[in-house]
Amino acid sequence: MLPVMTPASVVPASKQDGMYPRPQLVRARWADLGGVWGFAHDDDDVGLTEGWYRQEHDFHHEIVVPFPPESAESKIGDTGYHPVVWYRRKLTAQDLADAGHRPGQILVLHLGAVDYHADVWADGQHLVSHEGGHTPFSVAIPEAREGLTIVVRAQDDPFDLSQPRGKQDWEPAPHVIWYDRSTGIWQPVWLESVSSQHVSHLTWRPDAPNAVVSLDLELAHQPTPGAAVRVRVALGDEHLATATFTLARDHDVVAVPIPALHNGQDHERFRWTPESPTLIDATVELLDPAGEVVDTVRSYFGFRTVGTEGGHFLLNGFPYQVRAVLEQGFWPQSHLAAPSADALRAEVEAIKSLGFNTARLHQKIEDPRFMFWADKLGLMVWAELPSTYEFSDTSVRRLTTEWLELLRRDASHPCVTTWVPFNESWGVGNMPANPAHRALTQALYHLTKAFDASRIVISNDGWEHTESDLLTVHDYENDAAVLAESYRDRDSALRALSGLSPNGRRIVVGEGDRSTLFAAPIMLSEFGGVSLDLNRATDSWGYRVVGSAEDLETQLDSLFQAVHSSTALAGWCYTQITDTQQETNGLLDENRVPKLPVETLRAMITGESGGAR
Repeated sequence: MLPVMTPASVVPASKQDGMYPRPQLVRARWADLGGVWGFAHDDDDVGLTEGWYRQEHDFHHEIVVPFPPESAESKIGDTGYHPVVWYRRKLTAQDLADAGHRPGQILVLHLGAVDYHADVWADGQHLVSHEGGHTPFSVAIPEAREGLTIVVRAQDDPFDLSQPRGKQDWEPAPHVIWYDRSTGIWQPVWLESVSSQHVSHLTWRPDAPNAVVSLDLELAHQPTPGAAVRVRVALGDEHLATATFTLARDHDVVAVPIPALHNGQDHERFRWTPESPTLIDATVELLDPAGEVVDTVRSYFGFRTVGTEGGHFLLNGFPYQVRAVLEQGFWPQSHLAAPSADALRAEVEAIKSLGFNTARLHQKIEDPRFMFWADKLGLMVWAELPSTYEFSDTSVRRLTTEWLELLRRDASHPCVTTWVPFNESWGVGNMPANPAHRALTQALYHLTKAFDASRIVISNDGWEHTESDLLTVHDYENDAAVLAESYRDRDSALRALSGLSPNGRRIVVGEGDRSTLFAAPIMLSEFGGVSLDLNRATDSWGYRVVGSAEDLETQLDSLFQAVHSSTALAGWCYTQITDTQQETNGLLDENRVPKLPVETLRAMITGESGGAR
C-alpha cells in the first residue's frame, strides 16, 4: 500500500500555488504532461483510415501543449483552416514517478479541454471519445508503463455552426468582435495515480444558516460493505469538524455539522465576500472496511449566499452593488489558453486592482485555476456558456450536455454567483417568433435551477429574457447624460426597458410572468466599450473610438459617473477588461498594460472620483 499523506503533511487546498489543474479535488502527486508533443494537421481527414493512432506512424511536427496550434506559444502559429489535428507523446519514467504511480495503482489521464471532438488512444488502443470543447474528461490507462504512447485526435470544424464555439471566428481572419480560433488541446493534460477505489468527483453545498455543509461524493465504483468516508473541516488552523460516514453506494451525500456556526454572532468570520474571501479547507479520506485509508483528497469551499429582493442583488442576505467587467479570457500569444498558470492569478489581481468585484466570463468556460484565484482573492464570477450560431436538434443536444458539464465542474466554487446559459440570443436568434427558441432558454433556466437552486440564473443576458432572476440589458449609449437619464431611478429604467432594448430588441419575450421579471433587480450587464486608438488604425473596433488618453479619461469618467448616479441599477458590467485582437475597447491593452493610471481607473470604477451613490 502507498504511504498515506496525512493532513498535516500537505498544503491545504486553499493554500495551493495555483498550478494544480483541478483545484477543488487535489491529490499529493500529479504529473504535468505539458510541453513538446508530436503534432500533425490532417486536412484531408485520412488519419483514422491510415491508422495514425498506431505507434509506427510518425508525426513530423512538434507542438507545445496546451497551447492551441493557431497561437504563437504553440510554436505552430498557423491560423488557417485545419479542422482535424493529431497529437502524440510517449510517457516517461519521470512522468510515472511524478504521478506517484506504483504497482496495483490505476494511472488516470486527464484532459482539461480539447476543442471540439476528441479521441484518445494508448499504444493504439482506443480509450475514450469526448464531445465538447470547453469541459474536462478523464480516462484510465490500461497497463501504464514507461514508453507507452498517448495519441489524441481533435476535430474542430470552423463551419459547424451547431458547436458551442463562443467568439471563435468562422472567417479566415478575426473580424469585429470575433477572434482567432483555438483548435484542439488548450487546457492542461496531466496524470495522477490512484487506488482502484477512489474519489472521482465531489460537490460541496454549504448551508451556514443550518450550520452544516453537504458533500455530494462520487466514487470510482460501488463501495465494499463497511467502507467509509472521513471528512475533516478547518478554517486555517482552527479545527471545525471531523465526521465519519459509512458508504452504501458509489454516489452518496453526507452532511457534516459545523458546530461553530451555531453562534450567530460569529458568522461574519466564516462568510465569503470579495472583501473577505474566507475559504474553508477540507480533507476527504476513503476508508476500507478495516479502517485503512485508500484515498486522500484535499478540497475547499466557501460559506456565502446570493439572492434578490426589493430590486437588489443580495450577498449573504445584504444588498450588494455589483461592479463587474467583461472578461474575454484571450491572450495574444496563446489565445484561449492562458500563457501560464501565473497569468491566471495576474488576471484576477488586475481586475481586483481596478476596483471591480465581479468578472463576467464572456463566451468561454474558463480554466479552473482562474476560478481558484477568484475564490482565493475574492472576485465574484458570472459563468457563461459559449454559444452556438444556429438552432437545431444537434445544437440543443450539444448546448445542454456541455452546460451540465460546466455546472458539475464549477458548482463548488464560491466565486460563482450567476449562471448564464445564453447571451444576446446567439443560437436562438428568432426568440420573438419561434416558441422552440424561447423554450430552450426556459428549459436551461429551469434545468440549472434543478441542479443548483442556490445561484442567480439569467436565461438570455442582454435582452429577450424569458425567465431570469435579474433583468439585464446591454446598452452602449456613449452619451453619458442620456445614459444617466435612462437609469436615473427605477421608474425611468422601467420606462426605458418596457419595450425595445437600446439595440432594438425586445427586453422580454414569450408568455411568462412579465410582472415578476420587471420586479427583478436591474443590471446594465454591458456598457461602455470605449476604444483608444492612438493611430486611428482602420481595423480597430469599439463602440466609441477616442484618439488620446485624455479623451479616454474624460469619456470613462462621465460613463462611470452616470452608472454610479443611478438609484435603479443593482449593478453594472463594463466592456471590457483588455483589448482582444482588433477589439480595442479594453481598459488594459492586450498585454495587460493599463491605458490610464490604475489609481485613476480605480477611482472612476469605485465611484471615488465623483458620482458615487
